Parts: sequence; structure tokens; C-alpha cells
Amino acid sequence: MPESGGSRAQREHIPNPGTGPGAETPPTLPAQVIRAAGADTVSGAAGAVGAAEAAGAAGMTAKATQTARRTGFLVTMVLGGLTALPPLSMDMYLPALPAVTDSLSAPAATIQLTLTACLAGMALGQLVVGPMSDRWGRRKPLLLGMVVYVVATAICALAPTAELLIGFRLLQGLAGAAGIVIARAVVRDLYDGVEMARFFSTLMLISGVAPIIAPLIGGQVMRFTDWRGIFVVLTGVGVLLTLVVWKWLHETLPPGSRHTGGVTDALRTMRGLLADRVFTGYMITGGLAFAVLFAYISASPFVVQEIYGASPQTFSLLFGLNSIGLIAVGQINGKLLVGRFRLDKVLGFGLAVIVLAALALLLMTLGVFGEVGLVPIAAGLFVLMSAMGVAMPNTNAQALMRTKHAAGSASALLGTSSFLIGAIASPLVGIAGEDTAVPMAVVQVVCAVAAVGCFLGLCRPWQRAGREAAGL
Repeated sequence: MPESGGSRAQREHIPNPGTGPGAETPPTLPAQVIRAAGADTVSGAAGAVGAAEAAGAAGMTAKATQTARRTGFLVTMVLGGLTALPPLSMDMYLPALPAVTDSLSAPAATIQLTLTACLAGMALGQLVVGPMSDRWGRRKPLLLGMVVYVVATAICALAPTAELLIGFRLLQGLAGAAGIVIARAVVRDLYDGVEMARFFSTLMLISGVAPIIAPLIGGQVMRFTDWRGIFVVLTGVGVLLTLVVWKWLHETLPPGSRHTGGVTDALRTMRGLLADRVFTGYMITGGLAFAVLFAYISASPFVVQEIYGASPQTFSLLFGLNSIGLIAVGQINGKLLVGRFRLDKVLGFGLAVIVLAALALLLMTLGVFGEVGLVPIAAGLFVLMSAMGVAMPNTNAQALMRTKHAAGSASALLGTSSFLIGAIASPLVGIAGEDTAVPMAVVQVVCAVAAVGCFLGLCRPWQRAGREAAGL
């Protein structure tokens, strides 16, 4: 039983985690086929498992193997689309902000609230949808969320006033949160241990492309129509994803594994999760790493263009290269590192690189090395962003390993904490005005060092390693 500060009643809502990736066995291929195919009846699942066990892994047919691979590819694409939808909803809209201000005759500060409302909706919506998916399964809450997302986005395209647009952007964020939180929960349903970490790295490849291409798509849409056309395109994307989910993403949480309680039970489950010191450690570590990323996103346009004199085209190129670095390292993490090294070792290495890159950026912005140009700053940002490809998927995987029977609630806590910590950190990057990049680097250093502190102080990876070595 892992150490936990919760009571027995609280711990009953947290499944016993394994002793680590090395001690956990990923689901066998036939079991993945059964789960991905949506076997809803206990008898059907038991029959399929019994047949698979009788045949043995060595006697698996080529047809079963092909089915598993095809199902895995479809699930990957569907979950990738769901996790990419929120960044598309946020970033496609950015090029249209000046046009929205003129069209609705509203102050720029008011139109900025349309971004804040969507972000707040995504953060809070996860707390609602996550427990819902633990009680009613993954499929129904996800389909409901997608339908509400489509309706809210369509109304955004027709909004006659800024106030109405803000309100339905909030609803759009609340509904869009279903895709984020349930995608992580589905991964937890289907995979375990090393396989789960690898799958998160694959999802990062798909969802990581969205922030790169979203502003480009928004800009191209604006060439042919006005800002309302962006919401029309997002409505079409929502309809397409809803149909894909309905047809290809089957239920992954069997009825016997669902929670039957109401709001009180959901709150008790979350309280029990937060009482698990190790889960909370990974959650806060991931949130602080996400805050480093938010600080970069908030400050880099100003730092790169205004302070270091880069053109918008150069900034776009550097932003794209940094995103490619994050995606590439995420794939290295999934393909080469995970499975060869303990996840805690890989995570610790990634956090160490983030701290070193943030410290280098702070020293450069403080002028310790003299006056530096854009190239050293860009190199530091590239290393920092690339290391996120190791830190982010592994914190999610390690946290979710401890919460098999409360994956929806756990996913909600992970997502909400990341959004909230990032939202708190990002405004601080401009606290010292427009003439210095020091605040960005300070925020990144503080958050990165705090992430390492939480990882060491709460997760205590050396204790887990010791128990694994002792076979406990």
C-alpha cells in the first residue's frame, strides 16, 4: 500500500498502485482489443479473455494482431484530435482579435476576456467532466460535451455583442474540456506503466502540432472571410470529431469499474486522490512545469520581437522550431527512453535540464555574460522547450498509474491544476515593464526549481526505487 496522508475511507477511493513501471505489466494485446472494441458485458469480456488465455500469446492469430494495431491507430488519432481541439479553439482565434474589436465596437480589454473566458472554462470544465466519466463511463459525457461544444461554437459565430461572445466562449471552454480530461482517462483505461508513458508521448506528437498550425489556419481563414468564419471552421471541426467519436471511440470503462455515488462521492474521491502524497507530488510537479511553458508562451512574442529585435516572421520560425523540439524530444522519450530507464529517472533528467536552461536564460537576461543577442536567447528557449517533451508526458503517466479506478477524477485534477498554476504564473512575466526579459526568466527559474522540489519532496523517487529493488 503506498504511503498516503488520507484516512482509510479516502484511500478506498484510490486503487493500490504498482511499485513502479518496472513492476507493472502492460495489458496484453488481446485485452487491449477487448477494451478498445468496447466490450460492455462482463460475460463477453470474460469469454474473450478466456479464449485468449487458452490460445496463449504465442498462438495469437495474425487477424487479432492486425485488429489491435488498427484499433490502436484509430484510438490514437481520435484522442489526438480531442487533445488538439482546445489549442485550436484558442490559437485560431488570435489573429482575429483586432477584427473582433472593430466589428463589435468593444474595447480591446473586453475582447481579451473572450480568451480568458475560454481558458477558465477549460480549467473548470475538467473538474465537472472528470468525475462524470468515472460514474457514467467515458463515451456518454464525451459525446455530450462535444455536442455542447458544437452548439456553443456555432453561437459564437453569430454573436451580435461582446458580452454574448464572452458567455458562449466560456461555455465553449467548459464543453471542450471534455476532450482533454476524457482523453487522458481513456489512455489510463487502455494502457499501464511504460505503455501509458509511450502513448502520452505519441499524443504529444499529434496535439503539439495544433499550436503551430492554428494561428496559420486562422490567418488563412481571415483572407477569405471575417472573424466569424473562424468559428464556422471550428464548428465544422467539432462536428467531424463528434462523428468520429460516435463511430470509432467505444466505451473503455466497464460498468463494474464505475463509481455509483453522486457529488459527495466525487468530492470524496478527489479528496482521497489529493491525500495521496505521491499523486499530489506528480500533479504539482506537472503543473509547475506547465507554468514554465505558459511563461514562455506569454512572454516570448514580446521578448523576441521587442527586446531582441526579431521580425514577426523570425519569431514565427523560432516558435515553430521550439514546438518541433518539444515534439521531437517527446518522441525520443516514448521510443527510446521509456522502457530502458525508470520513468522517475527520465523525469528527473528532464526537470534538471529545464532548471539549467532557465538559469542560463536568467543569467543572460541579467547581463552576467555581457550583452547577448537573439541567438543565445533562442538557443536557451529551444533547450528549455525541448525538455518539456520529457517532463510533461511522464508526470501525467506517473500520476495516473496510481489511479486506475478514478482516472477521470485524477485527469480532471491534473488538467485543472496545470491550467490554474499556468494562469497564475503567466501574468507575472510582464510585472517589471516592457524593457526587460528578466521577469520571464525569473518566473521560469522559480517554477522549475519548485517543480524539482515537489518531485523530490513529495514523490521521493529514491524510496520507490528502493522498494522496487527489494521486490516490494
